[in-house]
Amino acid sequence: MLEFENKRLELIEKIEEFIRRKQYAALRDLLCLFEAADIAPLMDGLSEEDLPLLFRLLPKELAAAVFVELDSDVQELLIQGFSNTELKEVLDELYLDDAVDIVEEMPANVVKRILMHSDPDMRKSINEILKYPEDSAGSIMTTEFVDLKASMTVEDAFKRIRRTGPDKETINICYVIDDNRHLIGLVSLRTLLLTEEDAIIGDIMETNLVSVSTLDDQEYTARTLSKYDFLALPVVDTENRLVGIVTVDDAMDVLQEEVTEDIEKMAAILPSDKPYLKTDILEMFKSRIPWLLLLMISATFTGQIISRFENALAAATILTAYIPMLMDTGGNAGSQSAVTVIRGISLNEIVFRDILRVIWKEIRVSLLCGLTLASANFLKLIFIDQMLFHNPAVTPTVALVVCSTLVVTVFSAKVVGCSLPLLAKRAGFDPAVMASPIITTIVDAISLSIYFSFASAILHVGG
Repeated sequence: MLEFENKRLELIEKIEEFIRRKQYAALRDLLCLFEAADIAPLMDGLSEEDLPLLFRLLPKELAAAVFVELDSDVQELLIQGFSNTELKEVLDELYLDDAVDIVEEMPANVVKRILMHSDPDMRKSINEILKYPEDSAGSIMTTEFVDLKASMTVEDAFKRIRRTGPDKETINICYVIDDNRHLIGLVSLRTLLLTEEDAIIGDIMETNLVSVSTLDDQEYTARTLSKYDFLALPVVDTENRLVGIVTVDDAMDVLQEEVTEDIEKMAAILPSDKPYLKTDILEMFKSRIPWLLLLMISATFTGQIISRFENALAAATILTAYIPMLMDTGGNAGSQSAVTVIRGISLNEIVFRDILRVIWKEIRVSLLCGLTLASANFLKLIFIDQMLFHNPAVTPTVALVVCSTLVVTVFSAKVVGCSLPLLAKRAGFDPAVMASPIITTIVDAISLSIYFSFASAILHVGG
């Protein structure tokens, strides 16, 4: 993979050279050496004029697989240039869940054209899946699976798999249903292959089932699939009727989207579904400015605290030099705890009832970290700032103020950092929004208040 990435620009130049010389047979042979996921990035690097030509050179099945891997804007560009016949050929090769993903990303006029040229059964299935709420299991499932009856023999099952399997997304797992389509079991292809042909499906199927509902959250669905190491997970309706399956490739996409969204929220950016280089400046501005405005306003509290202790700063100006260190250390300590807890919440390893256990653990960690940082800082202040740089303002008393503040700041930061995400989750908010920016602002206010309070008490300067 890394080798392919390093050669990407070289390959794009080679493709452009083939197109320029009209060596289409050689270009087709070159492209057929790669997987669809490798061809898509190559097409992203080509001009709009070369894209349709390159796509038409690909074999039909490979072209459909590449189409799924392309970004939505490239897909739209190709669809606009397709003839009706070409569009139908591509749609006929797509799996249902991939077709649904494409429809969800396209503008209304393109969706209308896609549905117009889709197979009637696919069109019906697409419309059914689009009815489910966004981010639900129903919205990412596919209805292309193999179902069997418990009364079938293994021989009958193989006949059905051979007849219907070519159009299904996976045949590794077959689902057993009753006459009302209730899910009652499953059987793997491995089990079928290793069982006598006259064996009854109901006797060899697994009945200890794990399934999700159509309305379950897609992230929960993806994590359930990951937890049990399944290749596919059955999706049932409220009456336990089998309506679809979620496959591992769709689950991986969901987890990637959710992780990206959490990272953006923790960085105080409104989530975006577009790649960085394909997001225009105005969109990036809109995603960043709300949080920046909020954090700027909240930072005025820090300014108010500093203004309140002007006398302390005037009496001991050396205190000013250590404000950035204390604020940064507190913010970093709080962010460490917040990110760790948010990750635990995302993986369902931590729930609200664990809050006291989490706080107690972070208290012990904070004391160890705080005392270690304070000790290192005290030695630095005495041996470097005072002795080496001969700074007379750095006295043992000043060092005591700074280091005492450091311990209490780290303690406060970690308690705030671990508790706020859990409280946010309990209140129905996304815990990710309680990460670095908000926690840093709160911790800054706490650390400055502690700092100047200690200065007033120990150095006897006015507050």
